[in-house]
Amino acid sequence: MSRTFEDARRWASLGTRLLTGAADADPGVPSTLPGWTRGHVVAHVAANADALGNLVHWAATGEETPMYASPKERTAGIERGALLPAAELRAWLRDSARRLESAMSALDAQRWRAPVVTAQGRTVPATELPWMRSREVCVHAVDLDAGVSFADLPAGFLAALCEEVVARRAAGPGPGLLLTATDSGARWELPGPHEAVEVTGPTADLTAYLTGRAHTLTTRRGDPAPALGPWL
Repeated sequence: MSRTFEDARRWASLGTRLLTGAADADPGVPSTLPGWTRGHVVAHVAANADALGNLVHWAATGEETPMYASPKERTAGIERGALLPAAELRAWLRDSARRLESAMSALDAQRWRAPVVTAQGRTVPATELPWMRSREVCVHAVDLDAGVSFADLPAGFLAALCEEVVARRAAGPGPGLLLTATDSGARWELPGPHEAVEVTGPTADLTAYLTGRAHTLTTRRGDPAPALGPWL
């Protein structure tokens, strides 16, 4: 599937609503991410909005403004945020999302084409920022383990995320896979050192699998789907 800029803006808005609603749950409870509470996830997403806001500022002004001062500072900020009182943490999530949306809405067509550099060191046009944000809010809304699942996310978003993750995984080591979505018929293939293993299931389950989240997928023979390393 070819995602559009408008798709990404819409998915980012929907994901923000889902995550903000799920964030009303107890922040001290463990999330689905190892070692992180729900508070860590909320702090991470709030900090991400501020960091993407730095890139919007870069695009708007031409002034180089990195997402984060350093990886260490990024981690420390999440840890501090996770310890905030619940009301303050939720306010940070809401307010940072509003600031980011307002800043993005102020960009004109020329500024949207301006190059910026992500935290991973990739140079991308600012038009990629809504997609980056949609990934954050949609996937982490699921990670909160507060009632949102991959099945609640738009089919188009799931297909676009699968495409991106497959492309990233294809560039590195891993098992050969032939993935088929039973609900859409979409197919993705990952190269590997051995014959490709066939894995089928709904797009939501394939997305969970490809992004390293909990799933129940099995191979055609009934074995557990092969383990995958990190995708980011």
